[in-house]
Amino acid sequence: MEQPPSPDLGKDGSHSPAPVPAQLPPADWGHVTLVGAGPGDAELLTLKAVRVLSEARLVLYDNLVSREVLAHVPAQAERIYVGKKSRVHTLPQEDIIDLMIRLARSGRSLVRLKGGDPYIFGRGGEEAQALVAAGIACSTVPGISAAQGAAASTGIPLTHRDHAGMLVFATGHLQGDDERTVALDWAALARPHQTVVIYMGVANLPTICAQLIGHGLPAGTPAALVERATRPEQRTIVGTLQTLPALSEQHGVRPPALILIGGTVSLQERIGGPALR
Repeated sequence: MEQPPSPDLGKDGSHSPAPVPAQLPPADWGHVTLVGAGPGDAELLTLKAVRVLSEARLVLYDNLVSREVLAHVPAQAERIYVGKKSRVHTLPQEDIIDLMIRLARSGRSLVRLKGGDPYIFGRGGEEAQALVAAGIACSTVPGISAAQGAAASTGIPLTHRDHAGMLVFATGHLQGDDERTVALDWAALARPHQTVVIYMGVANLPTICAQLIGHGLPAGTPAALVERATRPEQRTIVGTLQTLPALSEQHGVRPPALILIGGTVSLQERIGGPALR
């Protein structure tokens, strides 16, 4: 997704935020609000998120925040793009945290705007932990998660009495330099009668499907990819654990996309709209 221009990005794309003023006494430090921007459709923002954004004077925003969501930020507010894509970070996570702490200690309150929900694979927990440890006041506004948005927009329920009594979220990559490395509890993910949603797993889709089959899930287990959930360009690709990797290649699926696995995927054809197969 093309990003809105940021006053803090140089012509070469480097990050060059304005100098941070000298630190003030703790009583004068600013407040940080972590805000979930939801899965992309701006109409899925919570009322509280809209209010916080409309009052913001400084916003640090991520790659997955849509232009429509950013439209709720006042035109005069300062915006700093700190977006992250797979293996491409405008700023490393540690530097983002350091920037927030320095800005808050200079007396500036700010909004940290993150796609989906800050506490579901959004590193919001890491940021809140670091801010509190630094003595910075911090609060969080939840957002509709990418999984919830994908479920509603595709007709794939996350739970269903006939198909899934459990719901599991997992990440398709781990911390570290090699984000293609996957080390998950495959036996737990391969249990029957549950829906598994895997974030950030497109690059590892063949490994994920092979591991789940190898740990006991039938190769014919329904599985889907939802690319850019809730946005006008959303695409849904439906297959099975066996066929989904080839379908992903055939249709050129690219992040951001979620992997949904389990019996509830079989309901997509009856509940949801058109899908690629």
